[in-house]
Amino acid sequence: MKKLLIVDDEPNIVMSLEYAFQKQGYNVFIARDGSEALVIMEREIPDLVVLDIMMPQVDGYETIEIIKKNPAFAKAKIIFLSAKSKAADIEKGLSLGADLYFTKPFSVKKLIAAVDNLIRI
Repeated sequence: MKKLLIVDDEPNIVMSLEYAFQKQGYNVFIARDGSEALVIMEREIPDLVVLDIMMPQVDGYETIEIIKKNPAFAKAKIIFLSAKSKAADIEKGLSLGADLYFTKPFSVKKLIAAVDNLIRI
């Protein structure tokens, strides 16, 4: 079973994504900020991380930098899912190592398709 970590501080997004991905057969883990995500990643190395940028404690930019420095997480794919929709924000996210960047509001169907696609690669 593929492992998916959802990192977002918005409960409605977390609940809808958790439900949608569990229906697709994913083992889903939830974190409300980057520091919580890193603790979960140490225990359960996910195949893919859906990562928000604007969160309390440790934001998405800091989180991806820490993930990318850790060789144990090298195979984990990362999709940014953020309300930050300016071209500069998207460029920064991709330059930090994200595989894809989705802006909010987003299509759950398209996100699931993107996750399935990235995990198959």
